[in-house]
Amino acid sequence: MVEPKLPGAVERYVNLGACYDRTGLQAIRSELTACMKGYKGCYQRAYRCLTAAAQIGEDMRAALMTPAVEARLAKRTRGILVREVKKSGREPGKAVQRFLGAITWKGLLCNFDTVDALCRRVYELSDSYGLAHVMLTHLAAGAMAAGYDVILCPSPMWPDRIEHLLIPGLSLAFVTSTPALPYGKRPYRRLRLDAMVDQETARRLRARLRFSRKVSAALVEEAVDSLAQAKAMHDDLESLYNPNVDFDQVYRTAQEIIGQLKARLPGA
Repeated sequence: MVEPKLPGAVERYVNLGACYDRTGLQAIRSELTACMKGYKGCYQRAYRCLTAAAQIGEDMRAALMTPAVEARLAKRTRGILVREVKKSGREPGKAVQRFLGAITWKGLLCNFDTVDALCRRVYELSDSYGLAHVMLTHLAAGAMAAGYDVILCPSPMWPDRIEHLLIPGLSLAFVTSTPALPYGKRPYRRLRLDAMVDQETARRLRARLRFSRKVSAALVEEAVDSLAQAKAMHDDLESLYNPNVDFDQVYRTAQEIIGQLKARLPGA
């Protein structure tokens, strides 16, 4: 629910509660209560699992992201900027944020078709440990400094980190490909970020990293299962509510609001 700041003067309340058949809903109150409590509990379990998986992933990234690795990523980034991003002579570009993927009841999803629709050249960043954010941050800064607008796509698991970068003005994109969610198409170029990790460190932490990946994958799988259960319970909730809603009244209310909005248009 969005609370109006200036009710009546700017915003208005729309009470769709008047469309309920209260008598019918009271007769199935116990079933409604069970579904409502059940699906909220599933969401809470899913969020706890995802929080734990994110913390494990951050632990792996922190263990491997040494100053030497950051220097390698920065050097590779400079080479890409020199090759791909020429100065446009315009004012610095702007950045917008758009989620490209999500963790859903169907599993991990990413709309790579959007990337292909906007950009002909796609760099695939093969990344098992969350290293791509550093490279993508430098690439975005370089592209904006050269005068190009960018689309920053945060990670659903770590919203403060960039997972994909689109530069439509150059028809150029950089997408992170992981074992759990590979790009699955033929890229313009592929960079193996895992190869930039210090091999001695990787060998020393091999057992820990293997265990962390296994536990993290299990937690995400449990979260997806919980989201699927929540979806099923929410569907049950809708099946209980729908026969007790006057949808004709809902549609009349919608048409009334549409008419009011049209009346405010210039020339109306």
